[in-house]
Amino acid sequence: MKHERRRTRGLALQVLYEIDSVGHPAEEVLTRYINENGNLSQDSQGFLRRIVLGTVQFAAKMDGLIAGCAPEWPVNQLAIVDRNILRLAIWEFAVSNETPLKVAINEAVELAKLYGSDSTPRFVNGVLGTLAEREDEIRRLIQSSD
Repeated sequence: MKHERRRTRGLALQVLYEIDSVGHPAEEVLTRYINENGNLSQDSQGFLRRIVLGTVQFAAKMDGLIAGCAPEWPVNQLAIVDRNILRLAIWEFAVSNETPLKVAINEAVELAKLYGSDSTPRFVNGVLGTLAEREDEIRRLIQSSD
């Protein structure tokens, strides 16, 4: 299960990367990735959909949180991979409540090691560590309607 979740997070990151970099519709990209990865279990397909659609839905609020933790790095200038790893992790611990905070941070750091630059794991860990100190406040902020 753990390995399958990690693989699904990697697929989610790829989907989010395409959506963020090219602007393709989320549902279209998701469907294609699910079809191309036909061996995904129903549980993994559901998890993939929740991560991607949830991250897309709350991206603007998450970007505001990221900007507050890394003001010297404007969110729109962050590497697309870094930005989406952070968004994905924030969605997991602040919106979905499926993943404990420490697990979400650890999984984000693992994604950063696989997909990011040499400095990405430390950057991701630092931003998420700062946000972790405000976990309840962040959860309320993201889930509140504007």
